[in-house]
Amino acid sequence: MNLTSFLLQVPVVETVTEATEIRMSIWDMTVQGGWIMLLLAIASIIAVYIFVERFITINKAAKKDDMFMETIRNYMKDGKLNDAKVLCQKTSTPLSRMIEKGISRIGKPLNDIQAAIENVGNLEVSNLEKGVALLAMISGAGPMLGFLGTVIGMIRAFYDMSMAGNNIDIELLSTGIYQAMVTTVGGLIVGIIAFIFYNILVAQIDKVVNLLESKSIEFMDVLNEPAK
Repeated sequence: MNLTSFLLQVPVVETVTEATEIRMSIWDMTVQGGWIMLLLAIASIIAVYIFVERFITINKAAKKDDMFMETIRNYMKDGKLNDAKVLCQKTSTPLSRMIEKGISRIGKPLNDIQAAIENVGNLEVSNLEKGVALLAMISGAGPMLGFLGTVIGMIRAFYDMSMAGNNIDIELLSTGIYQAMVTTVGGLIVGIIAFIFYNILVAQIDKVVNLLESKSIEFMDVLNEPAK
């Protein structure tokens, strides 16, 4: 048997080296961020709650109901002010409460009626804005909390370096660096989401303001119409 035949008969042993992939879950990243991440989690929950609750409420107030104003106009022309008030009470929207106040002031000078309507409108808009200021604060405070976590993490990393002396390795520094990076990302995420939520709500509130203004003008036009 020659050498070539011998080599062909020897079983070949293949060694497969698989690269070990290290994955980190979101929970693990959150834990690495420390107590700052707990504050950011609470802030994110508050932001989501405010947005959902206010968005539903504001959307209801922003819905246009042309039949409501048309019915009010017909009642007023027919002198059925009590029926108009009952309709406003049943509808129970910022617009209906504003119109009800105007109807209750009929008989007084037009300037007084308009002032009463505007006051109610301002109160209704103020009620719609509840919690929106807190949402704006979260959008600004989130990144700042993340930056605070970054500073604390770097301080921790440098402290570990100083205590390790000549035995410095990457594993020793990883805890502080993890905290610094994770809190930065967490703070930015919370801040960006809260900022988007805030601007969506502000845009919706502007729609309600425009609706109330247009309908108050329409109501005053009815009062200014000459009697038939």
